[in-house]
Amino acid sequence: MPQSSTRKSVFAFVLALPLFGTGPIQPVSPVTVHEWGTFTSVAGANGESVSWAPLRAAADLPCFVHSVGPAKYWPGLVRMETPVDYFYTDTPSKISVHVDFPAGTITEWYPKAAQWGSFIDWSDLNILPGANLALPSSKGASRYYAARETDSAELRSGDENEKVLFYRGMGNFEVPVEAVAQVNGAVLRNKGVAAIPLAILFENQSGRIGYRIVRNLKDSVSLHAPDLDASFDSLRSELTASLEQAGLYPKEAAAMIETWRDSWFEPGMRVIYLMPRSTVDQVLPLRVTPAPKETTRVFVGRVEMLSAWAERSIRGAMEANDTKVLDQFERFLAPFLAQIRAKGALNEAPLATKYAQQVAARVNGTACIQ
Repeated sequence: MPQSSTRKSVFAFVLALPLFGTGPIQPVSPVTVHEWGTFTSVAGANGESVSWAPLRAAADLPCFVHSVGPAKYWPGLVRMETPVDYFYTDTPSKISVHVDFPAGTITEWYPKAAQWGSFIDWSDLNILPGANLALPSSKGASRYYAARETDSAELRSGDENEKVLFYRGMGNFEVPVEAVAQVNGAVLRNKGVAAIPLAILFENQSGRIGYRIVRNLKDSVSLHAPDLDASFDSLRSELTASLEQAGLYPKEAAAMIETWRDSWFEPGMRVIYLMPRSTVDQVLPLRVTPAPKETTRVFVGRVEMLSAWAERSIRGAMEANDTKVLDQFERFLAPFLAQIRAKGALNEAPLATKYAQQVAARVNGTACIQ
């Protein structure tokens, strides 16, 4: 066959390829999506997740944030705290975002969503880079605002503006890490399929802190209690480097740590770990349409434990009628008390009525920041 005929045949074949495909090529958006969030759980005596309920579920959020209703005491195994989605593009774009939470319920979000429940759907989201939109604010301070300190594009959903998509929820699923507090340390177990990229055993005893780091946790490890001679700066550096290695931009990693520094590092013992991406996608499937050119999701798990120090502190506070000490454990006090009672006698009569009244007052108080 002459060379010119060969070229014509190849050209005709290339033109015909789309005719024999399985369907139209799906458009790819010029948008990059980055997401971070936190899953918080409480470990029982054997390391299993136990039911608990954050007091005043939205008390750290501005009042403009949407909520499922007035419920302030929402029980479950896992609190999904502050997932935020960032969008990066030089071109104004329209997209839709759908997040499924099959083992949970969405409880708070911003900006306006089209539907919510065991999922949340932003069906008509406008990405407006460089628009300099007016963003909502409150008179009181809130951890909510730290997430805005990035280079992401501004967003509009309906008549509401933001720099992030924000949502929260309560769920009932097993987290991949079990943590068993022991007298001189803790045992960490990976119950999932994928390795845990990073796990940090952290303890704060009245402002003195220490931590031990485990990387690529595949099964289980026994750790001695950390020496309480570390600094917050060194821990922040370790976390920042790990979050960036997982895919977050530097400003995103800084925003995440700033959002949760007072909570992650509060008194007590806990495991802070990076959840494998495959686990995040299974627990919380995300769909962006049109498909973005890149999607990064980085979630930090937190497992709270009843350490020997925390148990001594709670027992002493109950006997001494010291509500200030008990307030250090506020969100986790109920599951901790259940574990302490299971071990034997607990002298709580002098404080039970008084503290119950104080808790009720807080629960029934202002549920958001004006």
